[in-house]
Amino acid sequence: MNKSDPHFYNFLAEGNIICELNAKTGEEAIAELAGRLATNNAGLDTKQVIDAVIEREKILPTVVAPGLAVPHARFDNVNKLIVALGTSRQGIDFKAKDQQPVYVTILILTPKDDPGLHLQVLAALARDFKASDTVRKIAALETPGDVLRHFTSNDLEIPDHLRAKDVMNCYPTTLLEADTLHEAIETFATNRILDIPIVDDDGDLRGAISLEDILKFSLPEHILWMDDLSPILHFQPFAEMLRDDHETKIADFMREQIISVDENIPAIQLAKIFLMEKPRQIIVTQKGKLSGVVNIHSFITKLFWA
Repeated sequence: MNKSDPHFYNFLAEGNIICELNAKTGEEAIAELAGRLATNNAGLDTKQVIDAVIEREKILPTVVAPGLAVPHARFDNVNKLIVALGTSRQGIDFKAKDQQPVYVTILILTPKDDPGLHLQVLAALARDFKASDTVRKIAALETPGDVLRHFTSNDLEIPDHLRAKDVMNCYPTTLLEADTLHEAIETFATNRILDIPIVDDDGDLRGAISLEDILKFSLPEHILWMDDLSPILHFQPFAEMLRDDHETKIADFMREQIISVDENIPAIQLAKIFLMEKPRQIIVTQKGKLSGVVNIHSFITKLFWA
């Protein structure tokens, strides 16, 4: 991307905008937009673009906001950001988790040697589509020129680098410090997660718990130093803990010492923290309130494989 010219509209040519896609499914939408890009960009092969984008779709879902899909892929023979956009008033089935149709599809191709660029574009689009009615407004536009003018008028800029908020999970599973041990165990079991941020009623971050914290709470430290565990072969400490699980509050065993960062720090700082301090999860905050979380698996997936 030309760092001195970060406006999104400079990468969206009117000829690469299709109003009212014929597609009914996500794969059909990708194929239709890929064909348009291949027609207008020398060196692109329609089938290669379709195959690469659909393969990436298997790793992470492409629906990034209600009604908005942003399928993408990286290519060796692409040296800049390439964008195609399609609309659909009826909606397209992208098999979104919320089962809602997609009304705006933005296909982006980026250079393989710029792993953060597609995430920078997603960050920009997330800001533009923050208003719930933006997707439907764009889908209702009748001509490619109208669509292009939307992006020209709002002066949408692609950020020059990724920040923590651009790679975090904005909707992590959380618990309240007043919740019980029983609720914590149930949350871990049903969500298949390893770490949970703890907040208060106002959304302020108070601490965190992990599966290891529950184990530690159930096994007093002196037991861990015992070589002979025969007195507790039947998990007696666990049984004692579970007898009181509806009365024990999370505040009684949560960790207040946690690894957290401000949502605006450069995302590269997260990589350093993962390597130096080796957490599974970094909590992201804004003025003391929980904004989201970044776990190492999703961080690596977004940067290198998705």
